[in-house]
Amino acid sequence: MNLKPLGDRLVIEPVEQQEQTASGIFLPETAKEKPQEGKVIAAGPGARKENGDRITMDVSVGDTVLYARYSGTNIKLHGKEYLILKENDVLAIVTNGQA
Repeated sequence: MNLKPLGDRLVIEPVEQQEQTASGIFLPETAKEKPQEGKVIAAGPGARKENGDRITMDVSVGDTVLYARYSGTNIKLHGKEYLILKENDVLAIVTNGQA
């Protein structure tokens, strides 16, 4: 992909909700909730302090993150949906459970 986010912005590929519930019911598109989980596929260099130094980002490319439901800007590129949002819209990084 040829997107390079600026500042403290991230490009997220949302993880789509399953089309079938655990009980076997298939959900139509209108019943699906907007995703809140996705994979970071591009990250900017970080925001700047008043003196011009960069603030290191806590999120990096490859991380799976949870983000606020209605945050960011949806874009469509090469037939795929992406979300561009600021790092402070990320609520958590999903880990594999190992500390």
